[in-house]
Amino acid sequence: MDFIRKMKIARGEELAEMVLKNCRVINVYSGEIEDADIAIEDGMILGVGKYSGKIEHDLKYAYVAPGFIDGHVHIESSMLTPPGFAKIILPKGTTTIIADPHEIANVSGKAGIQFMLDASEKIPLNVMMMIPSCVPATIDENSGAVITADDIKTFLGHPKVLGLGEVMDYPAVIKGDYLIHEKLQLMNQKIIDGHAPDISGYDLNAYIASGVMTDHESTIEPSLTERIKRGMYVHLREGSATRNVKALLKGITKENIHRTLFCTDDKHPFDIEKEGHINYNVNLAIEFGINPVDAIRMATLNAANCYNLSHLGGIAPNKQADLIVFDHLNKIEPKLVFYKGTLVAKDGKALFDLKVDIPKEIINTVIFDDSMLNFDLKLKSNKVHVIGLIKENITTKDLIRKVKVENGVFLYDDQKDIIKLAVIERHKNRRKIGLGLVEGFEIKNGALAMTIAHDSHNLLILGTNDQDMALAAKKIKEIQGGIVLVRNGKVDDFLQLEVGGIMTANSEVIVQETLLRMKDKIKEMGLSKYVDDPFISLAFLALPVIPELKLTDRGLFDVNQFKIIPIEIE
Repeated sequence: MDFIRKMKIARGEELAEMVLKNCRVINVYSGEIEDADIAIEDGMILGVGKYSGKIEHDLKYAYVAPGFIDGHVHIESSMLTPPGFAKIILPKGTTTIIADPHEIANVSGKAGIQFMLDASEKIPLNVMMMIPSCVPATIDENSGAVITADDIKTFLGHPKVLGLGEVMDYPAVIKGDYLIHEKLQLMNQKIIDGHAPDISGYDLNAYIASGVMTDHESTIEPSLTERIKRGMYVHLREGSATRNVKALLKGITKENIHRTLFCTDDKHPFDIEKEGHINYNVNLAIEFGINPVDAIRMATLNAANCYNLSHLGGIAPNKQADLIVFDHLNKIEPKLVFYKGTLVAKDGKALFDLKVDIPKEIINTVIFDDSMLNFDLKLKSNKVHVIGLIKENITTKDLIRKVKVENGVFLYDDQKDIIKLAVIERHKNRRKIGLGLVEGFEIKNGALAMTIAHDSHNLLILGTNDQDMALAAKKIKEIQGGIVLVRNGKVDDFLQLEVGGIMTANSEVIVQETLLRMKDKIKEMGLSKYVDDPFISLAFLALPVIPELKLTDRGLFDVNQFKIIPIEIE
């Protein structure tokens, strides 16, 4: 832009390209609400005040806020590629995301990361990336790829790369393991995201001393407070299965609110459609007593400050014109969404449609031999460790239970809510299978299989009988990844996820409708009322960095001890 013209527009001496007239501007810097116009040129805000433009939109004193920022999200958890994800979150007012592509990296390595960068190039959404730090999450599982420090170096100069993704192997960090610290040192001039459930005191000091700056794993108020005291930013997360905003709001004060921001982490399309995205986090905060402007500040300026995005997060001169327009301050439902001054969503609908090219390196990723489909769980004792679900969280309990054993093998008892769980390595046909037990789903007569199994994304199967589990696994291989539901010996429904076994290039409508239909069918099978999202609740049972018990393809993993343990207690 001609800098002389730019100055004249900012001074009100020339017409701006576009002006939003009669706005109630949410000023996240001063905490005020201003009645003003917003002058926009070449996608940037040049002035807030009284302006005229070549194109003018009279907003009739509707509220205008900066576009919302999701501080930590895995696009892959939506089961959509970046263009599809943009279509469902932009109408909800999210114009920027800080994405960690470690899901596809665990399947396809550098090729997967590059795909996410390339697929984000032309969409009307600010997609900033954090390069995955822990692929795989631990050494006690088999993933499809490994991301090394040398791999990370190849992405350092990319303009969308902000830093290092969530550092999940916190025991290795605290012990001073060279391989993880090599990655941390590579990013010591950039942002480093954390993942630190249940660590505190001197261990937390050590973790932060490594360079980690944020954490999104706080679930209780003391955790949030301690992290902020030690200089971290804390994300208040509200996903499909992990819902922590209400609990953490108790710890927010006028003195520490500037160190807080919002994230979704993992949220399914039907929940985004039904509830909202970051606007849902904001609305929860407002409902539970946070001043509306402060809640908006958490979703905008605070997040921009955290990730050094100085051109985003506010409505002021020289800020990118990412704006949302809404009528009610106490419940924000955007009616207009602008990205770089262009209207991209209206009345809850995206105004664009983009296709994506899928490289051959990230398809046909489900490889295992059918001889692996033997689910006999051999036990020396009837006293066993059982993974216990926890409501609204992906953390689990280590339950000690007595089960039926016949001829040295676990026998399902339909009078008890204890169901078999299997994880089969599906990337390289390494012939690895882990078997365990889980309590809390309460389903009967069937099986649910997925190639979404955080974070290594092996084949994960939950079932009441071996025959249905095997049938579900075979269908997964046939469709090369996705979600399969088997009931009473028949494949009842499925969602194909052909991109790495975790995403699809199909429309967001197909994904939403299929997931809702399958969820209803699982409810018919007796799904516990405490399991809001059976897909996410199941997917995280394979993640061995979230307490207490998890299952990998190598066996039952005790996160507190950070090692594989026998299932039986002798």
